[in-house]
Amino acid sequence: MLDETDKSILRLLQTDATQSVDDISAKVHLSRNACWRRIKQMEAAGLITSRVAIVDAAKVGRPLTAMVLIRANQHDQDWIEKFHAALRALPEVVGAHRMSGDLDYLLRVRLRDVPDYDAFYKRLTSRISVSDISASFVMEDIKDTTEVPL
Repeated sequence: MLDETDKSILRLLQTDATQSVDDISAKVHLSRNACWRRIKQMEAAGLITSRVAIVDAAKVGRPLTAMVLIRANQHDQDWIEKFHAALRALPEVVGAHRMSGDLDYLLRVRLRDVPDYDAFYKRLTSRISVSDISASFVMEDIKDTTEVPL
């Protein structure tokens, strides 16, 4: 169980993981060592899985986000393994989710432009067979965060 101090530490790290332990400990009113121990315990427990830099996709030439909806025509283990391998081989896929309901998978894909999506679509469908695939393009990011509410 997380106490309020752990949650405060996690909120701070989710906002800016480059903060020093000294800065975090001052903000949560703990000693440096106690704060460091809590962070290390949360890492060991798998609560903190990584510390990363968030890159501005537009500034590195990937301004377009596509939400790709897939309905599978197979659900056997061989197809699933091929599908997972295809996703790992396509770096444009930045999120992949198996869904309940009418659609089987939702992919979040970062691209240069619509022709880049077409090339992605051809590479994906050459690797796996699907029943249906469609995409919607993000027109505006209203909220896009990696922070988990605590």
